[in-house]
Amino acid sequence: MMDDHKMLAIIPALNEEHNIGTVVKKIKNTLPGVFVLVINDGSCDATARQARAHGAEVINLAYTLGIGAAVQTGLMFARFHGFDIAVQVDGDGQHDPSYIRRLVEPILKHKADMVIGSRYLEKKGDLSSLQRRIGIRIFSLLISRIMAQPITDPTSGFRAMNRRAIELFSDVYPDDYPEPESLVISHLRRLTVREVPVAMIRREFGLSSIGGVDAMYYMIKVILAIMIDLCKQGYRARTEEA
Repeated sequence: MMDDHKMLAIIPALNEEHNIGTVVKKIKNTLPGVFVLVINDGSCDATARQARAHGAEVINLAYTLGIGAAVQTGLMFARFHGFDIAVQVDGDGQHDPSYIRRLVEPILKHKADMVIGSRYLEKKGDLSSLQRRIGIRIFSLLISRIMAQPITDPTSGFRAMNRRAIELFSDVYPDDYPEPESLVISHLRRLTVREVPVAMIRREFGLSSIGGVDAMYYMIKVILAIMIDLCKQGYRARTEEA
């Protein structure tokens, strides 16, 4: 069934010269027909050169705009070029491309508009630090209540979207905390969201940008952003329906 659908792999990347080549190569080996697009988010290293050397197309952002803008750029590309499915894969090597088929399956069967790869459904692979797991659990409880369905891994950036989700998020995509916020927006816009189990890989090079006191600050800001989304996007959805 995948051969009948035009699929794009979007890889947002910032200073991932040591990881990006391996990520691109793994995706191409797993899914030879997929179009791989790296959004180089203002990197100051050889990320773009390494991505091209391994067969990816690259869009270079003039300066660092953040993961939300990088992913939205990829979704705009997907919409303009008529892709049926877009898969987001992080450029740090933590997402295993062998799970892409599992992500895409509910979309091919018309059971979901967006599918999230959750490391907590089967609890395999790298489950992140204790501090981050606590934060993710808090987000999970909040977002699950908002969406009236269980969401176990709301910060996962390993996800697939169909044409309906591509069109929505190419126009409206959160800048600051796109993974949890986009789930809330999906619910408010009546998209069907599903989770499938995946295993994450511990990144080989580089460090997470969130840790220590920053993790607590991040958690507070995400919760505030979600509350704002509920007000803003909820009003917009009601206005459009009227």
